[in-house]
Amino acid sequence: MSPRLGHLIRKELLQLRRDRRMLFALIFAPIFQLFIFGYAVTLDIKHIRMVVCDLARTADSRELVNSFARSGYFDLAAWVDSPSQMGRPIESGRALIGLYVPHDFSKRLARDETAQIQVILDGTDMNSAGVAGGYTAALIAQYSGRRQSASPTGGGPAAAGMGMPVLQGIENRPRILYNPELRSVNYMVPGVICMILGTVMTAMTAMAIVREREAGTLEQLIVTPIRPWELMLGKTLPFAAIGLLDVVVIIIVARAWFQVPMAGSGPLLLVLAIAFLLTTLGLGLFISTVSRTQQQAMLTAFFVLMPSVILSGFMFPIENMPRAVQWITYAIPLRYFVEIVRGIFLRGAGISVLWPQAAALVGLGGTIFALSALRFQKRLG
Repeated sequence: MSPRLGHLIRKELLQLRRDRRMLFALIFAPIFQLFIFGYAVTLDIKHIRMVVCDLARTADSRELVNSFARSGYFDLAAWVDSPSQMGRPIESGRALIGLYVPHDFSKRLARDETAQIQVILDGTDMNSAGVAGGYTAALIAQYSGRRQSASPTGGGPAAAGMGMPVLQGIENRPRILYNPELRSVNYMVPGVICMILGTVMTAMTAMAIVREREAGTLEQLIVTPIRPWELMLGKTLPFAAIGLLDVVVIIIVARAWFQVPMAGSGPLLLVLAIAFLLTTLGLGLFISTVSRTQQQAMLTAFFVLMPSVILSGFMFPIENMPRAVQWITYAIPLRYFVEIVRGIFLRGAGISVLWPQAAALVGLGGTIFALSALRFQKRLG
């Protein structure tokens, strides 16, 4: 490292220390985002209000209904005496789901016949309805499995949710890998690393360079013996170091506070985070060359980064997107880093599994950084 580059990095760190707002955005804002995503952005739904119409009124039907109450996901909000009365609590919003148990429920079970029940869902909020339907199907399948296990002959056809029969001698025992408790925090919190490196670092790098131009100090740096590549590294390396520090802090908070397991290698994650930083710093350099003010830099960063977040698979599955849009996602580096982070955290994947994503990330990141660096040096020249 040349002395000029060392002095420039020191100058940048001192400037960051004096700029309290920038320091807050780089150090404390990521932790704030971590708690927002960990607590507020959750895919779990609990305390689902349920209306029940149990015409059987037997021990079997009471056991089925009580299994919903014991699960912790459902609250028995209302009981009605006829199926025609189930629509009113759902229509008024007092219940999201209705469970109807016909009068011959236990008789059919005793005769090894298919005992049908009906589940009514409020589709106004399709996400909540879909999750509630999944919980319902799982609870009914567990109830059916318990009856089969208790039967001396293995049990006959029984209610398996949504009227689907359970065939005699066949018992479904689902197994959930990597996130057996289906905790959404395990899914969302690792993605905060991607959000911070992908958005905060890009915007802060661009704004730091544009701020120098607004203050007139960038021109003063240009006329010094500092070379363009030294100026570029001096402006980007401090943010790279802060980005890696943020990654370490998030990993510590995720494991200690949110109890998110990390099945894979932390050093591997840091190495691949450096590769992703090539992309974020490169985008920051590029945005600084097309922006004259900090407001322009922030708006440009928002325009570039928001589609990347939406198309990266961070919150919305890529498989559900149109085929043409799926092809576009292959050009978004954040897509590969999201797969890497979640693969290391949840599946414990190593480089032998993640090398395609790592290779694509290094290739895209290196290309973006190189092109942005050439444009940055040309603008300085």
